[in-house]
Amino acid sequence: MTAKLIRNAYEAALTMTAVLLSWGAALWLEGTAGLHTDVLVLAVALTLTLSSSQRTADTRRRLTALALLPATAGASIFVGRLIGSHYALGATVYTAGMALAIWIRRYGPAATKAGTLIALPLVTLLLVPGPALPAKAQSGLVTWAWAALIGALACAVVWLVQGLGDRYGPQDWRTQAALEQPRRRSRLHPRPSTRMALQMAAGIAAAFVLGNLLFDDHWPWVVLTAYVAASGNRGRTDVLRKGLERLAGATVGTLLAAGVAAAGVTGHTAVALMFTVLTVALWLRPLNYAYWAAGMTCALSLLLGYFGQDALSLLPIRLEGIAVGAVLSVASAWWLLPVPRARRRQPVLGTTSPVS
Repeated sequence: MTAKLIRNAYEAALTMTAVLLSWGAALWLEGTAGLHTDVLVLAVALTLTLSSSQRTADTRRRLTALALLPATAGASIFVGRLIGSHYALGATVYTAGMALAIWIRRYGPAATKAGTLIALPLVTLLLVPGPALPAKAQSGLVTWAWAALIGALACAVVWLVQGLGDRYGPQDWRTQAALEQPRRRSRLHPRPSTRMALQMAAGIAAAFVLGNLLFDDHWPWVVLTAYVAASGNRGRTDVLRKGLERLAGATVGTLLAAGVAAAGVTGHTAVALMFTVLTVALWLRPLNYAYWAAGMTCALSLLLGYFGQDALSLLPIRLEGIAVGAVLSVASAWWLLPVPRARRRQPVLGTTSPVS
């Protein structure tokens, strides 16, 4: 256990180094180009997520990421604006995009990795969507061209930090994700990728509907949880476990955020604390997903407070939204073309997100 914790700390240090470099570059870009601080959120979210999916990527995979991520990041901005102006149409496009990212896994590892890159910017939209920002910020949201540039920046920073880490760091600590096992062709009909895509579509679509009806502008918490619990679906029990872990972690994170808010932590101190919480959450994430859920909930509360929202008053609503999203995800996994439990644990690609 001690050796695992040390290795986890090393990997977390690499990821957070890349995140801080990306944050610094985006901060400079924000000041130079007159952008709003949502560009910082995009930079951190993409870098945080990409660090995991690119940890053992070869040159071909990295070139694929460099081509796809900026393009999908730019496209995600249009989807976000569409949700803001035409909720039903935007929700439909968003749901289709998420389902597509899973369905194309049927075409092999390369398509699976491409699906991961399609999903990353879409998940990022849920972290701090337009309605969650102050009114004066909503008119200055990052444009598609700046989003594409941030996507390319995230790729460059991740490769730089991981390359230096692999060159000068302990060679035997490199993640074991490189030892991916070949997948057996499933005899299920429809295929597991089709089943999971339909489950994801059903869960997210229901989350958009209930999220808007029950939580108004705070619908992203429902959609985000529906995605997280269903991603990397290894069967009904797996989805149920992840839903419960996310709910338990979010509850602890809610209590932590409440304590921070009560202490009156704001401004640059809140930002520093946010990065500290993310570092600890990354370190403990391989031990149990609940640690990551707790850390993310607390960090996002600090982020919303930085944007001027009363994060403390929103915590109960957030917890309710997470509970609803978990129930929707579990229901779709159990009752809509359930996927039999895998006989052996295989690496599941396309599930690395800031919250998964």
